[in-house]
Amino acid sequence: MYIYIMNLTVTAKHYQLPLRHAFTISRYTVETQSTVIVSMSYGEFTGYGEATVNPYYNSTVEKIESSIEKVKTTIEASDLKHPKEFWLDIEPHLKDDYFTLCAIDCAYWDLYARIHKRILRSFFDIQSKQLPLTNYTIGIDSIENMKAKILEKPWPIYKIKLGTKHDVEIVKSLRKITNSVFRIDANASWTAEEALRNIEALKFLNVEFIEQPLKADDWQGMKLLKEKSELPIIADESCQRLEDVAMCAEVFHGINIKLMKCGGITPALKMIEKARKHDMLVMAGCMTESSIGISNLSQLASLLDYIDADGAMLLKKDIAEGVHFENGKIVFSSENGSSVRLI
Repeated sequence: MYIYIMNLTVTAKHYQLPLRHAFTISRYTVETQSTVIVSMSYGEFTGYGEATVNPYYNSTVEKIESSIEKVKTTIEASDLKHPKEFWLDIEPHLKDDYFTLCAIDCAYWDLYARIHKRILRSFFDIQSKQLPLTNYTIGIDSIENMKAKILEKPWPIYKIKLGTKHDVEIVKSLRKITNSVFRIDANASWTAEEALRNIEALKFLNVEFIEQPLKADDWQGMKLLKEKSELPIIADESCQRLEDVAMCAEVFHGINIKLMKCGGITPALKMIEKARKHDMLVMAGCMTESSIGISNLSQLASLLDYIDADGAMLLKKDIAEGVHFENGKIVFSSENGSSVRLI
């Protein structure tokens, strides 16, 4: 008599994702996004996670693939423990690569939920809360091109990327063609003095908040902004992992959690809990990624004040199907796990 014992298996595949438009922030321009999809299987069930290439965070295809190989034996020897325990087993091996840790953690959460025949968010969802709307991001470009992108994609909330010598002029010009809410993301490109001048003008232009106006380590400047700004200030580059939340609570009104920066859903849940203890606003955001990463991120929606989950909408062609959006509203599938599947 033969007894077949199933084991976890993990694989990774690299994809190139052409963007609908060239995407520019204060640091660089991207026309094609490289990403790695991690698949984790157990018998008939497969879960998916994603790690994007990002030069600012030293994330490369080679590094991601090397990290997968580093933990492959540990993963495939693991039993089907709770995802929070699984993360603790993997994290010590990937302290220098939280992008890959995120992909593995999300793939495992997705797999675990599918095996247990549950929707992923059911493990931590707040059913009674109205879900936040996602914004749609407009990258830095000529004013005419930025206007054209807004007109091409009518949406209730836009995130406007800034970091030029004429940022207020840009926002005033865009405001002439839409009444939608604006979220401003300077990607660490302003000084404290510039930020205060800009905020003084932006507060009259239906701007909801300012995201990461100063360099990530300019704590004194951020302290000044928190004291004087008439708009909420949200940390992004300054808040990467759980240990950053307490310091950010001193100088920001809120944080933007990126799953790839913090290492996945598991640590994101801890960051949300800690931020709430400090009475902070909580947002979760994305990189430019496929519907795999976006579907995992969206599972956290009911725990958030704001969400930035437009990554897959910026692509010319997606590689997956899952969560999608209608006029900012998150539309979930009734399928188990994160509901995502590769096309």
